[in-house]
Amino acid sequence: VQLEESGGGLVQAGGSLRLSCAASGNIFRINVMGWYRQAPGKQRELVAVAASSGTNYGGSVRGRFTITRDYAKNTVYLQMNSLKPEDTAVYYCNADGVSKDDTGYDTFSQWGQGTQVTVSS
Repeated sequence: VQLEESGGGLVQAGGSLRLSCAASGNIFRINVMGWYRQAPGKQRELVAVAASSGTNYGGSVRGRFTITRDYAKNTVYLQMNSLKPEDTAVYYCNADGVSKDDTGYDTFSQWGQGTQVTVSS
């Protein structure tokens, strides 16, 4: 299973960006798909995840960021509005699910390569 991220970049404070992450490969089912971020010198933290049961957001982005999933395309989007300099980080896509190939089923937890988001003040 591979994850391909896109949409990062440089934006001024108060601006918006939209991240996309598409999963491909021997996917049988994706249970949870979402975004984490890591700023320099800090631990990786939850941004937002989406599952069939609902969504969950990190406290610092709630009300500003919106996560959506396209289940048919195995894709997740993160709409980021009202961006702040403290949102600057590398954003990583993550997908947890079940893969299927000729040998059968297996679970996976896959990370994308990360995309840089920089918010200038």
